[in-house]
Amino acid sequence: MSSAPLPLALADLLLRPGFGSRRVPDRVFDRLVAKAGQVEGDQQFVDDFRFLLRCWAKAENLTPVGWQSAQTHVRRHLTNRARIRRLIAECPAIEQEPVEKPVFVVGLPRTATTLTHGVLSLSGEHRSPLLWELLTPDLKVPPGRRRKATAPARHLVQGTNLFAPRFRDIHPLVAEGPEECTFALPHALMPLSSARIPEYQAWHYERDFVPDYRHLKQVYQVLQYGRPRRRWILKSPMHLENLDALRTVFPDATIVWTHRDPATVMASFCSLVEHGMVLSTRPVDLHGIGATWLELLSRSAARGLASRAAIPREALVDVPYSWLGSDPAVGAPKLYAAVGARWTEAEAARLPEVTARPKGTRPHRYDLSRYGLTRADVESAFADYNALRAEVDRA
Repeated sequence: MSSAPLPLALADLLLRPGFGSRRVPDRVFDRLVAKAGQVEGDQQFVDDFRFLLRCWAKAENLTPVGWQSAQTHVRRHLTNRARIRRLIAECPAIEQEPVEKPVFVVGLPRTATTLTHGVLSLSGEHRSPLLWELLTPDLKVPPGRRRKATAPARHLVQGTNLFAPRFRDIHPLVAEGPEECTFALPHALMPLSSARIPEYQAWHYERDFVPDYRHLKQVYQVLQYGRPRRRWILKSPMHLENLDALRTVFPDATIVWTHRDPATVMASFCSLVEHGMVLSTRPVDLHGIGATWLELLSRSAARGLASRAAIPREALVDVPYSWLGSDPAVGAPKLYAAVGARWTEAEAARLPEVTARPKGTRPHRYDLSRYGLTRADVESAFADYNALRAEVDRA
């Protein structure tokens, strides 16, 4: 990748005076907690984020913008947690909101999870969380406060487009569009797409994710409270590694698992990580991206396969890439039928909204070898998953 875009280089210069604070992450963290607020009995949640910030502060090649982004990430989760716990304490009925028969779109990244999520979100009987709601979950926002409530999401989108202009060609962000649970899950793999944080990665491997999914459920209960109840359509590739925890908290969920050739997945996703990582890390280690994410994603697939046997057949929908990648007009009705939803002329009329390439974006091109990987490397790492994918394609 070429040198950083001028706006990003200037932002690094402006933030450099505060960059030294990464040497005292606990002091920084204490300020973040004081500003966010903390609810009694929530010490473990807070301690886990203290650990994350400590690890992030030691990341190799972190930039001033990267350090500021790490603080923003931690502050957002602390603030949202405190708000949600406060709302539930003030109104215990929130926690009684039923999140009934949600649909979770899972699968390796770059397998059309976003497209599948978008297609399922077309129905008026369905409800998907919007990016701004995931960044600042709260009770129903009056129309007069809507612009203020959506400001953090708009700033995130504008900043990403300004500092990493190619990112929107790969995964465009829309402040008031459907987005994935990753933004609300306390400890998804998102930090590892910003920096190399081996200590946090090892901690992530040993983590019990049930508490994270309980928090996620509370997020959706807050977003649902006082509003019409509709079936939640949720999505994140990061759910694949934790299907056991997900189903512990959402036992009646339907799992929609999207599939694609993992060699293509790896090349495309490594490109996505590269274009996002330039915001926080320079120079970017391309071969390091390949090695890290080959390990993370093959582990995710293996964990998904291990959990799969316990999922009732009627609660599992396999979606080959060809369903929506080749002919969405044919694949979309099959997808709706598979999850027990109605496909009508209204959804058909709106289908081009989610299948068309966003205006102003360019085709995404990628090359596996750029990240030090070969097809043989990927096929070896994903051998068991490829066996499942062959079955899905045959069916």
